[in-house]
Amino acid sequence: MLSVLGSTGNVGRQTLSVAEALDIRVTALAAHGDDKGLEEQARKFKPKLVALYDEKAAARLKTALRDTNIKVASGASGIIEAAAADEAETVVSAISGFFGLKPALAAIEQKKRLALANKETLVSAGEFIMAAASQYGAEIIPVDSEHSAIFQCLRGGGTVKRLLITASGGPFWGKTLEELRHVRVEDALEHPNWAMGAKITVDSATLMNKGLEVIEAMHLFNMPLRKISVLVHPQSIIHSMVEFIDGSVLAQLGLPDMRLPIQYALTYPNRVRGPVKAPDFTKLGNLNFHEPDTETFGCLRLAYEAAENGGTDCAVLNAANEVAVDSFLHRKIGFTDIYRIVDETLSKLSGGKARDIDGIIAADEDARRVAETCI
Repeated sequence: MLSVLGSTGNVGRQTLSVAEALDIRVTALAAHGDDKGLEEQARKFKPKLVALYDEKAAARLKTALRDTNIKVASGASGIIEAAAADEAETVVSAISGFFGLKPALAAIEQKKRLALANKETLVSAGEFIMAAASQYGAEIIPVDSEHSAIFQCLRGGGTVKRLLITASGGPFWGKTLEELRHVRVEDALEHPNWAMGAKITVDSATLMNKGLEVIEAMHLFNMPLRKISVLVHPQSIIHSMVEFIDGSVLAQLGLPDMRLPIQYALTYPNRVRGPVKAPDFTKLGNLNFHEPDTETFGCLRLAYEAAENGGTDCAVLNAANEVAVDSFLHRKIGFTDIYRIVDETLSKLSGGKARDIDGIIAADEDARRVAETCI
């Protein structure tokens, strides 16, 4: 049985398409405010529970589903209820942003398998999330294509020399800083390979997404920062690689289709026939690799620096980036201002410490206030 958080978003919809193809039953669905989308999903998959964070949208949904036996919950507590649903064996967290932290914890505390697509949870509070998973005996399976690739490559064992996280480079790979100053929202949302939500697409364009993935990999795989490298691979066929001390490198390849890592998270440790086809190597052409340009794409450098500093710096980085990207999407700032705002916020708040999740939440709130001031 499956619970899907963020079910009306891109990853959520693809999760449900995989569930349908594999005949996996759904017991709970949760989203932010798309009552029409959630109603359609509820009628199709017939879960016991649906939840919307937006109270007014939840009220509309409750009226729309009055002819069913489906329970409608609302607010943050409703999302957490969906994360902890009794019958759910696996919880897919496809919620965008820091908001996914508490629902992820709720799933962990109920000893669910957490199929994690929400990287901000581990970026901001990775130490505490991984400790909680160990304490409660919960399983965390990555859904990000890069981390799924590493997870799969590590299954054979062996001493790791480094992790190689691949990056498409986004829509602006090869551009100069001057060219980036003129980027429009529409330009940033045109990813060459992947169909994703707006926030993660902009993060891909700034390379912040790759920085967040580096931090996430540190926690997921208990790997020191010095052993994690980023490699630009424009074709997005190799999703990541693991280099071992004997000189061998294992890579996971596949078409740029999120349904593949989603399916692996749902069926692990088994592999089953699903809706995704393997690549045709006779038609792929060349596979290219480049060092990332951290001068032009400074957000990746900031992520490495925050990871090196530790403490609450990663939570600050994430919060400032969320605020900055949202402002860019609402056309309040320019594309290169995203880096400036994150950099300024980190310079003002770097060096903080947190003893628990509440400390991380406080750092997140502080960072959002400072970022808004920078804007």
